[in-house]
Amino acid sequence: MGGLPKLTTKIPAALTAILIVTLIAVFGGIESINVGEFIRDGGGAGLNGFDELSKNLNLVELWSNLPFNLDTLKFIAPYAFLAASVGLIETLMTMNLVDELTESRGDGNKECVAQGTGNILSGLFGGTGGCGMIGQTVINVNAGGRGRLSGIMMALTLLTFILFADKYIEQVPIAALVGVMFMMVIETFAWSSFRIMKKIPKSDAFVLVIVSAVTVFFDLAIAVFVGVIISALVFAWENAKKIRARKRVSEDGKVKTYEIWGPLFFGSIQAFNDKFDVKTDPEQVEIDFIESRVSDHSAIEAIFNLVEKYKAEGKSIKLKHLSDDCKLLLYKSNPKFREVVVEDIDDPRYHLAANPEAFPKGLGEYKF
Repeated sequence: MGGLPKLTTKIPAALTAILIVTLIAVFGGIESINVGEFIRDGGGAGLNGFDELSKNLNLVELWSNLPFNLDTLKFIAPYAFLAASVGLIETLMTMNLVDELTESRGDGNKECVAQGTGNILSGLFGGTGGCGMIGQTVINVNAGGRGRLSGIMMALTLLTFILFADKYIEQVPIAALVGVMFMMVIETFAWSSFRIMKKIPKSDAFVLVIVSAVTVFFDLAIAVFVGVIISALVFAWENAKKIRARKRVSEDGKVKTYEIWGPLFFGSIQAFNDKFDVKTDPEQVEIDFIESRVSDHSAIEAIFNLVEKYKAEGKSIKLKHLSDDCKLLLYKSNPKFREVVVEDIDDPRYHLAANPEAFPKGLGEYKF
């Protein structure tokens, strides 16, 4: 399979490998488990294309055997969620892989909507859900497929085989399919990861190893959830250490200013509280947030408790240079913040462009 593309790319290497192994197994009298035996060992009745199709076309009989109640929903929901998660994740991963192989750019939203619509229609007729599969896609791309027509032809060819050539497909040895998938794994696995393992942060290397291991021993959906959770915890831990406070006192010694640097959230509030010395600070204290942002409820609670501590000592405290969204968070949580927040023309304002592609020039060249 690896050497055929060097001779010609007009014949798909994977199809050639399956045909050769099947012919050797059938005419050579080699005992091996084929597709038909694999299906029957699992409790099925073989492919039986027309028989299965005729059964599923009888929608009244199909849906009359399904009880519509809460117990059915509770039984189906976990498996449906897991299947949908795996399907969406693998489809988006496949799309990214195709983008790299073909130097194109796909639309993830359209792919997800199309996949969901197709799976719903398939389910109405008793079919199983599907998704963009990395193995089949790589085989398709390596065989020269570039447009959507190649995917449509693959689906039509598969349907034709199941309906009219099911007896021949059942003769294909499982070993041939396993060999093809092994080659797909070898081609799609990012072997360069081993070379950069010592160059990337240890946390990234740890996530890479854990996600790969969980994918092998469990499934892709669980691996993605585990990877996201670990990455989020690492991100929170790293940013918790980035909170800084630059302190300066006015010439007359009556006002002390704390300039806060870094994100203020649940992971950094302990370090934030350690920056202040309520007992020894002068009568007037200012906290400057021009290089910081209030991110969550824990940060709001930390600021409120700090304000209360200064007030309990009979000292004045003001909060300066808060952005509009930060001030909105504080005002919603407690009206008392209106007494200590200073409204200033120099307060930072953040604006997000609804369509960034409409601004190809530097922002300094536009008038807002």
